[in-house]
Amino acid sequence: MKAINLPGLQTGQKLILLFLSLCCVLVTAQPNNDVVVGTVKGKVIDKGLNEPIPYATIIINDGAEKLISGGITKEDGTFLITDVPKGNYTLKIQFIGYTSYTQPIEISRKSKDIDVGVIALEEEAQALDDVTIIAERTTIEQKIDRKVINIGKDLTTTGGTAAEIMQNIPSVNVDQDGNIALRGNPNVQILIDGKPTNISPTQLLKQIPSTSIKSVELITNPSAKYNPEGMSGIINIVLRKNANIGFNGNVNLGVNWDRNARFNSSIDLNYRSGKINVYGNYGANISKNLNQGFVFRGDQNYRTDFRFQDNNKSHLFKVGFDYYINDRNTISMYTNQNLFDGGTNGTTDIIFLDNPEDNLFQNLMNSRDNLGSTYNFDYKHDFKKEGHNIELEVDYNVFESDSDDDFDFIGGATPNYDDVLNNERTNTTINLDYVNPISEKAKLELGYEGRIRRTDNEYQSTLFDDSKYKYDRDIHALYATYGKNYGKWSYQLGARLESYQVEAIFNNQKVFEDDIFTIYPSAYLTYTPGEKNTYQLSYSRRVDRPGLNQVNPIREWSTPRITSRGNPELDPQFTNSIELNYTRKLKGGSITAGTFYRLINDEINQTLLADPTVEEGQILTFENFDNNSAYGIEISSNYRPTKWWNFNASFDLYAQTQKGIVEDVVEVNGMDEIVQVSSEVDAVVYNFRMNNNFKATKNLTFQIFGFYRGEQEGIQFKTKPFYFVNTGARYNFLQGKGTASINFNDIFNTMRFRFSGDFPFEQSGEFQGETQTIFLGLSYRFGSGKNRKVSRKRRDKNEKTGGGIL
Repeated sequence: MKAINLPGLQTGQKLILLFLSLCCVLVTAQPNNDVVVGTVKGKVIDKGLNEPIPYATIIINDGAEKLISGGITKEDGTFLITDVPKGNYTLKIQFIGYTSYTQPIEISRKSKDIDVGVIALEEEAQALDDVTIIAERTTIEQKIDRKVINIGKDLTTTGGTAAEIMQNIPSVNVDQDGNIALRGNPNVQILIDGKPTNISPTQLLKQIPSTSIKSVELITNPSAKYNPEGMSGIINIVLRKNANIGFNGNVNLGVNWDRNARFNSSIDLNYRSGKINVYGNYGANISKNLNQGFVFRGDQNYRTDFRFQDNNKSHLFKVGFDYYINDRNTISMYTNQNLFDGGTNGTTDIIFLDNPEDNLFQNLMNSRDNLGSTYNFDYKHDFKKEGHNIELEVDYNVFESDSDDDFDFIGGATPNYDDVLNNERTNTTINLDYVNPISEKAKLELGYEGRIRRTDNEYQSTLFDDSKYKYDRDIHALYATYGKNYGKWSYQLGARLESYQVEAIFNNQKVFEDDIFTIYPSAYLTYTPGEKNTYQLSYSRRVDRPGLNQVNPIREWSTPRITSRGNPELDPQFTNSIELNYTRKLKGGSITAGTFYRLINDEINQTLLADPTVEEGQILTFENFDNNSAYGIEISSNYRPTKWWNFNASFDLYAQTQKGIVEDVVEVNGMDEIVQVSSEVDAVVYNFRMNNNFKATKNLTFQIFGFYRGEQEGIQFKTKPFYFVNTGARYNFLQGKGTASINFNDIFNTMRFRFSGDFPFEQSGEFQGETQTIFLGLSYRFGSGKNRKVSRKRRDKNEKTGGGIL
């Protein structure tokens, strides 16, 4: 991998020099201010608490009550409405649970920029006191750098966990193993409240109750402010935050079963008084799950049957507090503790249809446990100027796991053996963010991010050689973004300068080392001709660095014929992405459409190679393929045709050209030989999903969800199409504080993974888990305080959780 070369300078000096040069260009690039635009600004607060009210609705009407413009308040309660034409209007401010405020305003040549000052709203006599107010239906917002799916009760009914609810999110796919892909690509970064985790996202999402999810953010073309990892972008899951005045809580209970039962439960507690907010929560997941399938080798006429049953228990704790020193300084601290204990009992049977005497049977007994601990500190200081602040966040994460595999064989020459794997990982992240609104229409953001990761794996076996693997990675980055509004137009430019160093040591020998300096630019252009229409064009450069499992040469798992392991020589893959989005607000909802194009260098893909050490054996690993391209279209909407029916629907289509080298086995002079074959595939895959919500009475709602995925062809495998249908019902009681849910998922038992392929051998297969399930859930919210959201800026504009499971 070649690095950018500036003669005479070290990597750190290059980084600082380029960063300062970029900042100078951004700051000195002054726009043309000849255009005069009428504006209305102000700040909305709670009269009793003297605290900002975020997300209050701002409306500007003319004398005929016709909507001229509007918006919502920010986290700090401020608002700015631009592009207001000359005239006399009525300014109206509304927020649920508060008395509306109105005021006449006039935009004229003499008073074109109006500051209405601080407006204090009074609570209504019978204000709502629920701990968490969840909207009835899911809505979709297209923001400048992300699509936000605000989760309503219509989607929280469909699943007991986050893994199940992700099936309903536009552009997101979940395979039979729970692995997530965005726009058909699994190279996506998963964040929880804006931060990565050392715990496997697949495992983590199975432990988060769906009712704890506030929104899901799809950041398909992230700005330079964000970590550039993840070829297809970022999926950020924002959990609900309980920051109400007084003592409040939320209890969730759920059970999901097919052949086995899976239990989910959580309790969130919160107390806020004066300058202190203290919170704690606990979540438990106890589950058994059966996954089974087969792979058939047509050329040799034998079949491998797989049957694995997991038995897992996990407990998640979180304790934290916020201290509001004064109006300009806030300190927050919390710790997450995730305890996991599980195991798998599995069988792998190789059945030779022509020669049953050659049959092989493998029994697996696995036990594993791990502890993941996170310690987080955050300090924020607000300067005197509105929106001018600096924030320091330090996050330290420790993960320790042990796994013991006991393999027993019947038939064949392989003796019984045991594998023991110990894994330790630490991850330290430091973020320093600075925001300066240079003017009412321009904003400059600067920041530093450091990520230091240390990984140690130790493998012991009674049959194979013992081994140790050490993987160290240091990343230091500086970023700058500059944004500007020109009435109906706005733009944002940014660049991220990043130094990346990695070293891998296997059995005390260095097997891989890299030192890369890279620049990641980003650009956004937005046009909003009116309140109902928004157009956006964006560009970004991203990277997908090999993960630990992709580079770890230690065997992850094995069967008599297939061994899974990583490839320590993998190179990062880089992606240049451009996309265009359009959002149209309708009277009963909204519709969002978009198209994108990606150019991918050295794409990383999973591949099957022939194993020369095992008869008919294969190695499941990862390789860098040639440069590939991909493009696609997406359409999603939420709409309410009638008072009793609303729905969310989405359609996405992705096409990609894949080029790569695969291995094939050919017969030469009566002997099988492994040869490399150049392969190119033009693959198209499409998905359609629709969630219908029918309101029978004030408290009783029914739901039907359908999903269809088309056939997909890859370099090695072709996956078959499939569909599934879920149904459910929800009933609210105790004046909306309690909710009971029942769901019947995959009612036709059609959710299964089927594939076929020719390389390196002719084979086909099918896998299916426990998908035809019945779910029963119960939720109860209690508390004494009014719903008042904490006003403090968070990195990546996300909340840290003060409630929910994490």
